[in-house]
Amino acid sequence: QDLSLPNGTPVDTSSPASSSSLLNRLQLDDDLDGETRDLFVTVDDPKKHVCTMETYITYRVTTKTTRAEFDLPEYSVRRRYQDFDWLRNKLEESQPTHLIPPLPEKFVVKGVVDRFSEEFVETRRKALDKFLKRITDHPVLSFNEHFNVFLTAKDLNAYKKQGMALLSKMGESVKYVTGGYKLRSRPLEFAAIGEYLDTFSLKLGTIDRIAQRIIKEQLEYLVELREYGPVYSTWGGLEVELSEPLEGVSACIGNCCTALEELSEDMTEDFLPVLREYILYSESMKNVLKKRDQVQAEYEAKLEAVALKKEDRPKVPTDVEKCQDRVECFNADLKADMERWQNNKRQDFRQLLMGMADKNIQYYEK
Repeated sequence: QDLSLPNGTPVDTSSPASSSSLLNRLQLDDDLDGETRDLFVTVDDPKKHVCTMETYITYRVTTKTTRAEFDLPEYSVRRRYQDFDWLRNKLEESQPTHLIPPLPEKFVVKGVVDRFSEEFVETRRKALDKFLKRITDHPVLSFNEHFNVFLTAKDLNAYKKQGMALLSKMGESVKYVTGGYKLRSRPLEFAAIGEYLDTFSLKLGTIDRIAQRIIKEQLEYLVELREYGPVYSTWGGLEVELSEPLEGVSACIGNCCTALEELSEDMTEDFLPVLREYILYSESMKNVLKKRDQVQAEYEAKLEAVALKKEDRPKVPTDVEKCQDRVECFNADLKADMERWQNNKRQDFRQLLMGMADKNIQYYEK
């Protein structure tokens, strides 16, 4: 057999291709449609600002686009966490039928004491970058006017004070739906989505708790290992004839320390944030489901009211028709967003789990 690739490069048959190299090839295939995208946003360059009243971090948000809605092809603005929070709230208000990606929790991640530490700031930067990329990839949210302002306005605070009153009619109608209506029953497909989200968030919560416990135990073991290794070096100094093997054991323990530290960092920085994002994501989807239920309940109540009046009208009143339109709009948007979310989830968890498998293999090899 001629074990070579089409370009003549010999194949290494000593071990199977790592999952990460396979993943890279898969990702290249997935990204082929990247050429058709017309909006690219990145979050980087965190900076600390110390004022008399407060200390905070800002991030650079860079936008490159060919869309006609933007006056320039490139923008660079600085935003702090509360600006991202403002954007998310505005998207929820103006696009109530859509799933809005979650932000990382406002408060300090467990185990990280200093919210200005490099580790915490970098973890948050990655999460904020992913948040904006999720919006950028959405066929509706990416065209939202609030998102445009967030990406382009030099002074966002002035814009916040003005208040744009850009709530769509759909947004207003959903916002002011009271909880006075009671839904008879969810349609089967939406009931199934609700059950799936409950189970999914429960399972992820369990994985998150166990992963945190594993990391805690790894770090405690690491402390012990760091004390354990030097003992052999000290012993080797006392018994010259044993110094070589004892130093060898000490060096081996040092290598174990380094490998374990890298594995724990990977779990803390790469594994846990994805779990947390999807736990928050499932909560966001549940909220959209509740809004959909409220609109359906309102529609059912209005239909009942019309039936009770038994008026000799040739057609259903206009407000009932509008309510029916809102229900149908909610149903269509929710199903489309759920499908998009499931696709993203499969890709993210494939990458996450294959990456973690690779990291564990590398750890045991070391």
